[in-house]
Amino acid sequence: MAGLWVGEAALVTAGRRGRRWPQPLLRSAALWTLKHVPHYSRRHLVVSRSLCSAGYDSNEKTFDKILVANRGEIACRVIKTCKKMGIKTVAIHSDVDASSVHVKMADEAVCVGPAPTSKSYLNMDAIVEAIKKTGAQAVHPGYGFLSENKEFAKCLAAEDVVFIGPDTHAIQAMGDKIESKLLAKNAKVNTIPGFDGVVKDADEAVRIAGEIGYPVMIKASAGGGGKGMRIAWDDEETRDGFRFSSQEAASSFGDDRLLIEKFIDNPRHIEVQVLGDKHGNALWLNERECSIQRRNQKVVEEAPSLFLDSETRRAMGEQAVALAKAVNYSSAGTVEFLVDSKKNFYFLEMNTRLQVEHPVTECITGLDLVQEMIRVAKGYPLRHRQADIAISGWAVECRVYAEDPYKSFGLPSIGRLSQYQEPIHLPGVRVDSGIQPGSDISIYYDPMISKLITYGSDRREALKRMEDALDNYVIRGVTHNIALLREVIINSRFVKGDINTKFLSDVYPDGFKGHQLTENERNQLLAIASSLFVASQLRAHRFQEDENSRVPIVKPQVANWELSIKLHDEVYNVVASNSGPTFSVSYYNRKTPLDTAKSLLYIIPSASSSPAVTAVLKVEVDESKLNVTGTWNLASPLLSVNVDGTQRMIQCLSREAGGNMSIQFLGTVYKVHILTKLAAELNKFMLGKAAEDTSSILRSPMPGVVVAVSVKPGDLVAEGQEICVIEAMKMQNSMTAGKTGKVKSVHCKAGDTVAEGDLLVELE
Repeated sequence: MAGLWVGEAALVTAGRRGRRWPQPLLRSAALWTLKHVPHYSRRHLVVSRSLCSAGYDSNEKTFDKILVANRGEIACRVIKTCKKMGIKTVAIHSDVDASSVHVKMADEAVCVGPAPTSKSYLNMDAIVEAIKKTGAQAVHPGYGFLSENKEFAKCLAAEDVVFIGPDTHAIQAMGDKIESKLLAKNAKVNTIPGFDGVVKDADEAVRIAGEIGYPVMIKASAGGGGKGMRIAWDDEETRDGFRFSSQEAASSFGDDRLLIEKFIDNPRHIEVQVLGDKHGNALWLNERECSIQRRNQKVVEEAPSLFLDSETRRAMGEQAVALAKAVNYSSAGTVEFLVDSKKNFYFLEMNTRLQVEHPVTECITGLDLVQEMIRVAKGYPLRHRQADIAISGWAVECRVYAEDPYKSFGLPSIGRLSQYQEPIHLPGVRVDSGIQPGSDISIYYDPMISKLITYGSDRREALKRMEDALDNYVIRGVTHNIALLREVIINSRFVKGDINTKFLSDVYPDGFKGHQLTENERNQLLAIASSLFVASQLRAHRFQEDENSRVPIVKPQVANWELSIKLHDEVYNVVASNSGPTFSVSYYNRKTPLDTAKSLLYIIPSASSSPAVTAVLKVEVDESKLNVTGTWNLASPLLSVNVDGTQRMIQCLSREAGGNMSIQFLGTVYKVHILTKLAAELNKFMLGKAAEDTSSILRSPMPGVVVAVSVKPGDLVAEGQEICVIEAMKMQNSMTAGKTGKVKSVHCKAGDTVAEGDLLVELE
């Protein structure tokens, strides 16, 4: 687990002048805390290199004990601030979460039911009973689950327990997209054209969509986080969208009401953080750019936005505050806007809770939003004025998910984290997570692994730190989306700030394919793969040369290695010969005769006992030389390689006796097949596995639960026709036929739990 405050020093910003001076940080109780920091007035903020956080006044009493009605990383996040403030915490958990990190971090823990969220984290009766049992004085709901549920807030009020969030009126008004839109209009906030009432059925949805004009956005009235949202471009998509959105809304929020509004094509998604108290004060804490999305769910966020100028920023902030004041908002909340290319902005929705991406705001403003929420809930006034809220540096957040980015930019993956190592040793890096080695990513909850945040003095530094952090992140046991995240942040369009909510589909119209290697990068990878092979051979030889061996072993006299390396269906024949202390390796494409090989790779083994190899690649075609140097510790999950003065961090994920090697290089995992020349020749006689006719079968592309099956044996289906619906992590996905045919057999039924690759339906 990463500590909440990371770095060697903190910067204290006093007043508007922005003067800074260092303050030492001490490690205490597994947290980074400030020592000798004075009490803070409204004009004092604290800024650290990787998380900006206000100091805590120990004389300011709030609560003795807080129950955190959530799980995972956000529960850990809240618990950390509570510990900093000297507040005891109570964790709730389902039976499958009994060993979770947030449970171990809390002072007390109570099981509230079995794995399904409806029976545990959404079980208000069980949570209220846990409050009574532990004597908690307040509840922090985090985000999701019951965080925007007015009935839960009412239950707490009836028990004389403080809900750390806005009052029920604000939750009702702002949590409901229909009511909030009407209130926004009355508060003179720019709104999107659309239907202001509740859509009753699919027929009415089609009628309303026709009146508004396609495309339209269908979304859950009580929703958030991309759940229950669909874009429709015609009547058929409107009917399907109404069905799926209402089902997802009922599953995620217990409220299937929908609304329809005009879909603004190619917009930016920019949101404004607001903070209000119970004394009529409200601030806007600058904006967050959240335009990189897939399926209406955010993937990469940053603060501030490269797109906004100071005038537009102020106008958006003032409208956000006007809306907050219209409902006497008291807590942290977020007003979301869609912004077009001309910087016209339109109110989208207000989230009456802490946002997933709140850390980037903390980094550039110096506020601990959880701490501010707790203070406000206790009745204290805000400590800052609008003039105190500046922008210091730049922060970027990547949402690291257990997902396969090669399937629709991210379909869920499940499994156990066999190895897990966060890059918190790097400067300017913060990781908010709720997992550890051995943790399970299950089908019951969101597949988020962590939120990876980097902070820098400017955007360029923050992005470079993010690139390094992604390369240094070790995640084994589940498929993850690091390859996609890394490609996004280095993409030329993203670096220039030329982004919108369709960025992923625009940049990758045929789907994400991973990093596309240049010729030089390909040569680097071949050098790395060859070096790994030789390093493993050297280690094996050193083991055989062990003088203490009880069994006499004939010392191998390996003069050279003749290898065959396959990468992306291209085969490179490699000859590694031993000449004194130097191993030379030449490789060439199979189409090229050996005697006309154009490239030469020298591999020089270290004289030490550690498996260290220095490699130098000479490419004679263009008379350039590529130097690759590294210490190859095969037991380490991370391997540092220097390529012509540029440091690369790679991961060797697997090496098999059959020659398969998986290397994570530039964020993408490449499968390399390395065999000796003899093994490669014999491998030609091995029968290959026949390719499966995927057009005649339907397999589950992800783990999940079958919600509905639309066919039975003997039915005739058309290509693209819906076969079944699978729900994974609260998102419903329609599975369709790959060709026109007759259903031969059905291998699933509604309610079944399926794994990735499970056979669902066969066609004749």
